[in-house]
Amino acid sequence: MSAHGAPVSVWRQPAQVWAVAFACVIAFMGIGLVDPILPAIAASLDATPVETELLFTSYLVVTGVAMLFTSWLSSRIGTKPTLLLGLGLIVVFALLCALSGSVDAVIGFRAGWGLGNALFISTALATIVGAASGGSAAAIILYEAALGLGIAIGPLLGGILGEISWRGPFFGVVALMAIGFVAVLVLLRTGDEKRTPVPLSAPFRALRRPALAVLAIAALFYNIGFFVLLAYSPFPLGFGAMGIGLTFFGWGVALAVTSVWMAPLMLRWMPRSTAMLVVLPLLAIDLLVAALVVGSPGALVACIIVGGLLLGLMNTVLTESVMEATDLPRAVASSSYSAVRFLGGAAAPPIAAALAHAFTASVPFVFAAVSVLISAGVILLGRRALARIDGREADAAEQAVAVLVGDAA
Repeated sequence: MSAHGAPVSVWRQPAQVWAVAFACVIAFMGIGLVDPILPAIAASLDATPVETELLFTSYLVVTGVAMLFTSWLSSRIGTKPTLLLGLGLIVVFALLCALSGSVDAVIGFRAGWGLGNALFISTALATIVGAASGGSAAAIILYEAALGLGIAIGPLLGGILGEISWRGPFFGVVALMAIGFVAVLVLLRTGDEKRTPVPLSAPFRALRRPALAVLAIAALFYNIGFFVLLAYSPFPLGFGAMGIGLTFFGWGVALAVTSVWMAPLMLRWMPRSTAMLVVLPLLAIDLLVAALVVGSPGALVACIIVGGLLLGLMNTVLTESVMEATDLPRAVASSSYSAVRFLGGAAAPPIAAALAHAFTASVPFVFAAVSVLISAGVILLGRRALARIDGREADAAEQAVAVLVGDAA
């Protein structure tokens, strides 16, 4: 609302907010950018599918581990230096990926990219919250819009540039992130920023809380399903870079739609823990169907899109659950949870590729479905510890911080 009581448009924001939001879009594009070029990288660099899938693993492992330390760093050097450091690292390591001559080098440089991503995404929305017109609710909408755009556009841009060369998507990120770096450098004003140092041990102590531990373990197994669908599916699809890019563009749009619009509607009708116990079995069924139809590209595309719808629901519900599970500062709780969650995402792609090589192309989807069912079992067995998440409404300002870290995976 304005000072006169009139509604403030979410889309009428200061230039510094748009600068950070633009950089957010590019950062989230990095999640699915390499998806369409995985087969091309494997062919061009004479790499096995397992080696190629390590592009996700190195990125996610470093992102997860770094999440445990980013709040400690940003509370000491400030938000703008942390944002610029993260953006700068992404530019440097994306360029190094583009110039690499071996899959091992790309894997190593993707790890550096993951460090930059962790530094940036752990700070970006807090910056938007502080500068956005219309309060924290407007900041949340802007962030979710950036998240949805990034997740959807990443595979599409990867497919378009990947048709030229597997190096193309990496050069694209370099150019766009460099623009984001300059925009943040010039437009972002932090003023007299108040810093409250966060102890280095805070994220580790947070995992001692039963509710947070239950959600983190459940998210670890859930993320196995997420990243088998995202990182392994391009191989059995058998499409070229553009076909894979279009498929996962549809996946990203589906995920964004349910995350932003459908999940809030669902949570009006059922508690958060119940919602998770509904969505997780449906996701497991979708993955089992994918295992059955893996030889039919059209049917597998349908499973991927349906999976995107379910993943969007689950992402939002998990994020809100982490936000309300404890009385800890939301940024600390979300960082701890995300660090564990990313371990599942890091392990899934190479395990899926190894299972496909040892058995058949359908086995990785069965593995993912079992993992998702284990996640549902963890929620069911730990439901008593999760009583708090069903009895509280999310505070908008704190939701912003939790959504930032939770959805970044």
